[in-house]
Amino acid sequence: MSAALSATDLEKGTELPPRTHRFTRADLVRYAGASGDFNPIHWSDRVAGENGLPGVIVHGMFTMGVAVGLVSDWAGGPDRITGCRTRFTKPVVVPDDADGVEVAITGRVTAIDGSAVTVAVDVRCGEDKVLGATVVEVDLGAAG
Repeated sequence: MSAALSATDLEKGTELPPRTHRFTRADLVRYAGASGDFNPIHWSDRVAGENGLPGVIVHGMFTMGVAVGLVSDWAGGPDRITGCRTRFTKPVVVPDDADGVEVAITGRVTAIDGSAVTVAVDVRCGEDKVLGATVVEVDLGAAG
């Protein structure tokens, strides 16, 4: 969306345009390098299994970043994000193939107070909710 979005354009219940994001093992390698998080549960099926996981999983913060990206893009840029919180409820397992795995991200405005807008975000992998109680706060009065 454009930087011209303002809280006066919205009402509680406004739905953000949904998006999907595909994670591959190559994405996990790039994220590990950028974040410095080289925990082997994000690249080794053996270690993931030894830790009770069904396979290699996406970094939780990577999943959260993709979710916040939906709101950032809608609001007009990352400078409009004033806060976010989430719970990691279920791992996103990434198969060792070229297709990876897809998550679906949706958002809905739950509160408006002046230029401050609260958005509830839902992130699912198939039927599984992978992030819980995800809330992103934005200031639509901030420079866009």
